[in-house]
Amino acid sequence: MARATRRPVRLDLALQGGGAHGAFTWGVLERLLEEERIQLSGISGASAGAMNAVVLADGWLKGGAAGARAALWRFWKRMSRAARRQSPFRSPFAAVFPPGLAWSGEAAMRLFVAPWAAMFQAMAGNPSPYQFNPLNLNPLLDILRDSVDFARLRAAESPRLLIAATDLRSGEMRIFRNAELTAEAVMASACLPNLFQAVEIEGNAYWDGGYLANPPLFPLLHEDGADDLLLVQLNPPRREAVPRSTDAIMARLNEVTFNAGLVRELRGLALLREALAEEGEDHEFRNPFFARVKRLRLHRIAASEDDIRLRPGSKLDPEWGALIRLHGLGARAAEAWLAGHGASLGRQSTLGREAG
Repeated sequence: MARATRRPVRLDLALQGGGAHGAFTWGVLERLLEEERIQLSGISGASAGAMNAVVLADGWLKGGAAGARAALWRFWKRMSRAARRQSPFRSPFAAVFPPGLAWSGEAAMRLFVAPWAAMFQAMAGNPSPYQFNPLNLNPLLDILRDSVDFARLRAAESPRLLIAATDLRSGEMRIFRNAELTAEAVMASACLPNLFQAVEIEGNAYWDGGYLANPPLFPLLHEDGADDLLLVQLNPPRREAVPRSTDAIMARLNEVTFNAGLVRELRGLALLREALAEEGEDHEFRNPFFARVKRLRLHRIAASEDDIRLRPGSKLDPEWGALIRLHGLGARAAEAWLAGHGASLGRQSTLGREAG
């Protein structure tokens, strides 16, 4: 990485969600944590991005950059191990499964995030999680509770955390900040309604934050944070191949759906920045938000079409080999970005209007 800028650079992160594809973000974060001159200021995230955010922040508070790297590794390893342990033959439902049934990593993850979903979809059409998982079992919640000291996060002022969820009754975005963070809040951010029962918090019900903000940008900008903002994007900004199979079509539709909020925010941000650029350098804005947006330096590390293959169910694949592959791709993407654009941190944007 170029060393032209030697003073510490404060950096905000915006982490997109995407299930098991979040291992790509894990790789990006691990590489960024090796850069001593980068000081993390705030982190926004949704779904898997929210999980990476809270695990990183808690590890950082406990042991600095090394603690954050170790915490992320333990969390993803534990996710993979837990999925493998979710065997249907260890449950009261074992009798309905044919003996000798082979379980791939993807099938294990489906059991991990929504036990028995595949079976009941075959038997009853397309039941809701209130039908196929009436006890609302969710091993991921236990992993979060055991992996993250949420009391420590609630007491911390830095790094600032903004975790997005969707209020299903109002259809509006809810942002959980440090003082409000619990394992349930993070699960609310990752609550896919076809797999999980809505997460109830203080009388409100929540679904996945990625429907409205994946990840949230404007809420992060409304705070007095860093002037450099790095977006880690899991859904490839562009795909050239046209999907033709039903599964590939559904996979691409899922990507477009969970990218829509980000596209809107990036386009809105680009238009606002163009308008603000018309003002002179010495112009004083009454609203500090406009001054913040005008001086913002925006950056992006994105997965490519080759990195994230349009494969049905890949977001639910917890096999360690698949996760490590994504982790490696993320680390290499971060290395390439740092080599090509690292010197721009603290100086200028590396992401223009074409981001939308």
